[in-house]
Amino acid sequence: MIRKPAVSGQFYPSDKRDLEATIDGFKPKRNNKISAKGIILPHAGYAYSGRVAVETISRVLAKKKLILLGPNHTGLGEKFSLWGKGKWETPLASINIDEELSKRILGTGSLIAEDKLAHQHEHSLEVQLPILYRFFGQFSFVPIACQQASLANYRKVAAQICQAIKAQEDEVLFIASTDLTHYEPDITARVKDRTVIEAIINLDEEELLNKVKAKGITMCGVAPVAILLCCLKAVGAKKAEVCLYQTSGDAGGDKTSVVGYVGMIIK
Repeated sequence: MIRKPAVSGQFYPSDKRDLEATIDGFKPKRNNKISAKGIILPHAGYAYSGRVAVETISRVLAKKKLILLGPNHTGLGEKFSLWGKGKWETPLASINIDEELSKRILGTGSLIAEDKLAHQHEHSLEVQLPILYRFFGQFSFVPIACQQASLANYRKVAAQICQAIKAQEDEVLFIASTDLTHYEPDITARVKDRTVIEAIINLDEEELLNKVKAKGITMCGVAPVAILLCCLKAVGAKKAEVCLYQTSGDAGGDKTSVVGYVGMIIK
């Protein structure tokens, strides 16, 4: 039940020291940490979205139990796939699955299923772990890969998760992984991404889905973000704010075809 890294050496350095240096190179000089109920992070290669992810995580007080929601880019496995046992290896450390919380989530509903296939080649959650470990130290987590579905099913998935965490003594940090507009000119991407960010600030999963559909926004993580918003409102979240927004053009210089990245904190 050990998951080996799928994109180490591609999306981020495979050497421990190089990886630590890369993450540390994105650290802001000063940051006042706040208590968050949830965060939204991008998942491209660190050269492109690493600064957004690091600056966001660096502002959040560490928690020891995390629920990670990410898109399923491969289409393999169950529609909502949870890896429920064992550990995930990273170049920095092996991170334990929270098996007790995973079991409770699987036992409180039928939409989330235990499945490893969806996670084997998926990068959207893997790339978060080294950064989270660098700032939080050891933690346990529940990874859930999400395919697109209906708003009703997103709300049911969130209800399944929230029912399970009622018995949880330690507060859980929810994390959703998404990139925003893909492969459009920088100026166009920024306009489209602004509408997505507005919906998230409004904590409105229905508005999010409607804008993504109406404007043809190629946001890969609409499912995990919608589920995140449902979960966070259920646990009392009141406010969302942008930590950092960039496009790949900010890092690579090419503004003709970019991908949008946002880091957000919800409290």
